[in-house]
Amino acid sequence: MEKDLREEEATPERRYKVRQERSRPIIDELKTWLEDNRAGVLPKSKLGEAMGYLTNQWSSLIRYLDDGRLEIDNNRAENAIRPFVIGRKNWLFSNSVRGAKASANLYSLIETAKANGWEPFVYLTKVFEGLATAQTVDEFDLLLPWNLKSAAEPAG
Repeated sequence: MEKDLREEEATPERRYKVRQERSRPIIDELKTWLEDNRAGVLPKSKLGEAMGYLTNQWSSLIRYLDDGRLEIDNNRAENAIRPFVIGRKNWLFSNSVRGAKASANLYSLIETAKANGWEPFVYLTKVFEGLATAQTVDEFDLLLPWNLKSAAEPAG
C-alpha cells in the first residue's frame, strides 16, 4: 500500500486517509494480539524479547499513521548515507585530520545538494563561482542549495 501511495505521489491528506482505512485496522489488531499474548510468553525468550521491543517502540511504530507527510520507513535517509558508509574505508587513508575534514565537508555539500534536487557538479560550480565574491554571512547563506537561485534550475 505504501509503495502504491509513493508511486501515485499521493498528497499527505490522501496518505493519511488511506492509512486510516487500511493500515490502522491492521495495527490495532496487532496491538490487541500483543496485549492478549505478551503475559503468556517468557520475557527472555526470542518471542518475549521481540514483544518487549515492540511494546517499547509502539509509539514510534504508529507515528506514521498520524501524519501523511511521514514516511513509514527511513529508506531515503539510509540511501543518502550509503555512499558515506562505503567511502568511510577509503577515508582511512586520508593523510591528515585536515584532509579527512575536507573530504567530509565536500561529501556533505554533495549530499545536501542532491537532497535539494541539484546535480552535484552544477551546484558545486555555482558555489565555487559564488565563493569568489561572497563576503558577508548573508552572501554565503545564499549559496546554500535551498537558497541558491540561478538561470539553471536544479535537477528533479
